[in-house]
Amino acid sequence: FASSVPGYYSVIFMDVQMPVMDGYEATREIRKLDRPDNDVPIFAMTANAFEEDRKHALDAGMDGFIMKPFRVDEMMKVIGEVME
Repeated sequence: FASSVPGYYSVIFMDVQMPVMDGYEATREIRKLDRPDNDVPIFAMTANAFEEDRKHALDAGMDGFIMKPFRVDEMMKVIGEVME
């Protein structure tokens, strides 16, 4: 994201469990960038289904929470709620 042209991405689906930098930290880093599109909608993608996981994602700066495995209709509902 940081090396892309501003406005290139309209949404980010962020895996929460990544090996070097987890999705929470990656989201915090995106939100700190000095660029006009650092408010791009970011959706957590995770198999962790506890309410505390949802809260952790939102606290990190993510806009929505999609549980894996996901159903397309449920995913589209979450996206629609954020991107209205």
